[in-house]
Order: sequence, then structure tokens, then C-alpha cells
Amino acid sequence: QSASPPVRQSASPPVRQSEGSHGANWANRTIWTRDNLQVLRGLNSATVDLIYLDPPFNSNRTYSAPIGSKAAGAAFKDAWTFDDADRVYLALLQERDPTIFAIIEAARRAHGKSMAAYLGMMAQRLAEMRRVLKPKGSIYLHCDPTASHYLKMLMDGVFGRANYRNELIWERTTGRKAGKQYGRAHDVLLFYAGTGRPWNAPTVPQTEGTVRGHDLMRDEAGVFRLSDLTGAGDGPPRRFGRDEISPPSGRHWMYDQTGIDRLTKEGRISFSRTGRPRLKTYLSDLPGIAVRDVWSDVRPINAAAAERIGYPTQKPLALLDRIIRASSNEGDIVLDPFCGCATAAVAAERLQRQWIGIDISAKAAELVTARLQGILDEVPLYRDGDVVHRTDQPHRTDVGDLPSPRSHLDTLYGRQEGYCGGCGEHFRKRNLTVDHIVAKSHGGTDHIDNLWLLCGACNSSKGTRSQERFLTERMKHRVELFPWLVR
Repeated sequence: QSASPPVRQSASPPVRQSEGSHGANWANRTIWTRDNLQVLRGLNSATVDLIYLDPPFNSNRTYSAPIGSKAAGAAFKDAWTFDDADRVYLALLQERDPTIFAIIEAARRAHGKSMAAYLGMMAQRLAEMRRVLKPKGSIYLHCDPTASHYLKMLMDGVFGRANYRNELIWERTTGRKAGKQYGRAHDVLLFYAGTGRPWNAPTVPQTEGTVRGHDLMRDEAGVFRLSDLTGAGDGPPRRFGRDEISPPSGRHWMYDQTGIDRLTKEGRISFSRTGRPRLKTYLSDLPGIAVRDVWSDVRPINAAAAERIGYPTQKPLALLDRIIRASSNEGDIVLDPFCGCATAAVAAERLQRQWIGIDISAKAAELVTARLQGILDEVPLYRDGDVVHRTDQPHRTDVGDLPSPRSHLDTLYGRQEGYCGGCGEHFRKRNLTVDHIVAKSHGGTDHIDNLWLLCGACNSSKGTRSQERFLTERMKHRVELFPWLVR
């Protein structure tokens, strides 16, 4: 394992506040290494311009970086089963957002419990991402065909189908043997964005293959095509070198004499056998071609690539460069909640965007620092030691002084129709207590959406057990509501 310079633990200047937001409660170039759900819950709302996430794909595999690589020590398991927190979340979801729950239930019926558990994990995090993303922001979810169709429905439910923009196909490999089926060679990126989002339409340079309908030629300056120098309408003659040449009848030269002289000096005028002047247009001077929804020009990272660090699911910088350029402007804030080897952070720094990252592995903080130091000549605003590594639970500063949880008793009693959230028994209002669904130590707040009512027995019997474990045990008594969650 290669050594990396230590990352800074102290605070750096906070990211800029933007119109319509309460301001970010973190510093630019911050990376958290802990459960991203807990971190996301603690980020202020509407503070991020662009989210790129490359989560696990539910591939039922375990990934690890090879020993001796720069990423040695990084590993994650991509197989999913229900844990206590997932069961609690899905049970609440059935009551609070039946649309999302129905999508997850449909995936369970079609694919199995593993897919339902995976989507439950994703749904919790996507809901928090929707909250922290600005209304005009953009989000790209990177996945593969294993779950892309289920994730598309989930994204429609969380972000709204009206905000769906594209399903992008990235050809990540050109050849893979597949036995008795077609070779799998692509990933999927689901692109959603609000109205009024930043959009800098990406283009790619023209090539000999894209310039159709023209005879191409080559000289010492490169490949070019010839085009007419005249337009419709009568016009005077122009001097080409020593000769004065009139345009054809009913035509005019499209450049004045100064323009003709400049083109002649630049070697951009070519004469046909009959002496008719034509304009040389080189491929490099042609406008780029608009990028469409199939990306085959971004090459994957091969074994000899300079940017390769050995991380098992590393994506090329060119891929993130295109996304960040297209959907953000300089100074905007980019969030990668599954940042892994921090490719999004490095690309954002190179493009002079602000960024934050989250990953469960502490290795991510080492990798982003080492990678940025390796390209100091490309990142003029970055200085050694600028990365802030945090392992704490952030706390929101945009909720103000919330009223006492007890003040919501009447509203919660009406919402739950007098039933205890734990055992499901009916009680009078005076026999119910207000409790947090997500513990404050895990990023929960006193907001009414994080509160429900428990009877005295359930509240007292919880003791020192985690909220999730307590609720899971209580749900075993409500099997008629959630049979497949407790099997």
C-alpha cells in the first residue's frame, strides 16, 4: 500500500452561499468517511448544484483493489439483504409514500428480495439527495442493466418523471465474450434535472468519418474540405493575388477584399483547374458535433492508463469531465455520495468547481489527496493540505429553532389515528409519547416528518436498544401489514 500525505482535519472556509439557499454547513473540498445516509441527513437543504453517484450495482460480487496498487485496501461488498434499518424504512414507506413502496415491492416480486433490499437502500439515500439538491440542480445516477430499469422507476418516483432528461449509454468496453448471449458492454447513466438548470451542451470534434457529402483532401496543415466562396446575389469582382476575378452571374463573393487577402495569406484559398477560387475549411475549424445519448468516444481505463490507480470500479476522468462541464458552471457545488477513488472530486477540482464527497472507506480520503497532488499543475486553485477529512455526523443549520417535539402531539395523533407506531394498538392521546424515527445521533431532527407516537410501554421497553432494532422487533407483531419484511 502506497503512502499518501495526511489530509487536514481542521475546518476550511465554507462554500459560498447561493440565492435561495441557507448556505452550506460544510467546507469546500470536504470528504466524509462514514455511512453516507447519516452524512446526507446532516447536510443543509438546497445547497448542491450537481450530484453524480456511482453506487454499487447489486452485482452480488465483492470488489477489492489489488495488493500493491495505489488503492490497495479499498474493498466493498455488492450484495444486499434486509437489515433492521431497511425493514423500518420500508414499513414506514408503505404508509408515507406508497408509490415508492409499490416500486420496491414490484422489484421484489419480479427479481427477488435482494433487489428490494438494494432499492430500499437506494431510496433512503435518493430522498436525502433530492432534499440537498437545488431545485435547478442536476443528478446523474450511474448504474448498469442489472438494476437500471428498477432504478429508473425509483428515480421517477423520487425526483419526478417530469424532471427526467436522458438515459445515457456509455460503452465501457468494446469486447466481452458472453457465451450464448450478446456481450455486455455498456453502463447506464440516468439524468434528471430541474427547470432552469445549467446546461453547457457538450460537443465532440469533427472527424473524417463525420464529414459526409464532401471530398476530403489533405495538405501539410491537415485534412480539409473545399466549399464555395460565393452566395446568391450580384457582387463586384475581388483581387486574388495578382488576378481580379468576378463571381459567376447572379452570385457575389462572401468576403470583402480584406477578408480575401487574409484568407490568401493564411493559405485558405485553393483554385480549381478552371481557376475558380474555393475555400479550404479544415476539420479543426468546423463546429463540433453535439453529443447524443450514446457515448462510445469515452474510453474506459485500461491497464496502462496513467490515471489508473487500481480501484476496482474506477471511472475515467473524461466521463466525469463531460458530465460536470455540461451540467454545472465554475464555482458550482458538486456532490459525490459514493465517491470511492474520488474521480468526481478530482474532475470537479480540475474544472474549478467546489466539491464534497462521501464514502464508507477511509481510503477515499487518502486517494483524493494523492490524486490531486499528482496533478497540481492542472488545479490552480488547489493547495497541498486543502482537503478536509471528516468522520463526524454533520448537523443541519438550516432548520432554525424547531418547536418542541411535544408540540406536534395533536397533529401526529390525527396522522396515526391514535395507533401506536410500535405495537399498533389504539390509545388515547394522553397515553402516547412523541419519539424520533431516526435518532438525532444518526442525523435525525425534531422536524415533524421525523416524529411519531409510541405508547408508554413501547417507549419504555425500547431501553438502550437502537431505534431501528426496537421498531423491527415491534413490526414482528404487525406481520399482517408487512409479511415479507419480517420473514
